[in-house]
Amino acid sequence: GGEYYTGIAKNIKERIKEHNSGKCRYTKYRGPVELVYQEEIRGGYGAARKREREIKDYSRERKERLLAR
Repeated sequence: GGEYYTGIAKNIKERIKEHNSGKCRYTKYRGPVELVYQEEIRGGYGAARKREREIKDYSRERKERLLAR
């Protein structure tokens, strides 16, 4: 169950803490989240956005395989 969210954050622990506090402007009505996978992308913001789009286009099965490695 649940959904996988893919996003970019400079400080992922602070971002998750903020989200789970209910203070986030755009996601405050979504349930609490937990980190299940993290990648560090080299090449700056543009490279990170490209990787984010790539993962968002994966099927759920492919996302779960990525998480399993």
